Order: sequence, then C-alpha cells, then structure tokens
Amino acid sequence: MASKSLQRALGAIVLAFESFIVFFGTLVSFGLKVAEPGVVWAIGLGLAIVMIITPAILGRKGGYWFGSALQGVVLFLAIATIITNPAGYVFLIISIIFIGLWTWAMIAGSTIDAAKRALARKNEQLGEN
Repeated sequence: MASKSLQRALGAIVLAFESFIVFFGTLVSFGLKVAEPGVVWAIGLGLAIVMIITPAILGRKGGYWFGSALQGVVLFLAIATIITNPAGYVFLIISIIFIGLWTWAMIAGSTIDAAKRALARKNEQLGEN
C-alpha cells in the first residue's frame, strides 16, 4: 500500500495559503501605487496563479526546487517593494515567515516520509519471517 507524501501535502498547504497572501499583497501594492497598475496586477496575479497551480507538480522531478524558487521570487519582490514604499518591510517579514514555513514543510515532511518508509520496510521484513 503506497501512502501519500507528507512533504507534498505540507508544501501544497504552504503554497495555497501563500497564494492568498500574494493576492492580498497585490491589492495592497495596487492601493499604495508601488508601481504602474498593470505591472502590479500582472506580477501579483501571475505569481498567485503560479503558486496555486504549483502543488500539482510537487513530488515530480524539480517540483520542490520550483517551489523553493517561488519563495525566492516573493523575497525578491518584497525587497524591491522596499525601494518604493516602506510597506515593503511588512512584505519582507511576511515573505521570511513563509520561507520558514516552506523550509519546515520540506524538512519535516521528508523526515516523516522517510520514517514511514523505514517502518513499512521493517513491517514487511517481520511479515516475511
């Protein structure tokens, strides 16, 4: 019996919540006029949509690296926003929080998945004896 990956589930949860935060950050950025409205909406909505779709590729080759790259993009955008508006510092704090959540999801998820695989192997060996 193949069990589902906890790393994938936790990563998907983080990305789903983060996509909503990115959307609300887009609304704030639009209201504060940190850039041209078209640029703000294109980057913000584009990133939010990519984040909501990314869980579909988690677990595939390069999926977790892509999720990590998205964390880097959000961090970069937060730092870039600081240049035009002090609200960028709030974005920076939020992006650091989500980087921590993503890191925790990847480490805890992979550790628990490895423990589940080891337990399954041990149970198989006991069943053979």
